[in-house]
Amino acid sequence: MNIKPLFDRVLIKQVEAEETTKSGIVLPGNAQEKPQEAEILAVGPGGVIDGKEIKMQVKKGDRVIYSKYAGTEIKFNNEEYIIVKQSDILAIIGK
Repeated sequence: MNIKPLFDRVLIKQVEAEETTKSGIVLPGNAQEKPQEAEILAVGPGGVIDGKEIKMQVKKGDRVIYSKYAGTEIKFNNEEYIIVKQSDILAIIGK
């Protein structure tokens, strides 16, 4: 992977959406809601942004929940990724 986020940005990849409901109904692709869960692939260094020191609280490999309409979607080597600011990450999912 040759993408390195800058400042307080994080490169994430969405986890696959569920294709069936809990009751066993299979959902077509266009009826599935966009998942808000992702895995972190790369983390920027943080630093001083707008006069405030930003320390990164997430790390590569973390599974996170992020804001629904956050980030910039990119396509790299035929894969889809999202670059979000750390502040758009709502929670780290524990193991």
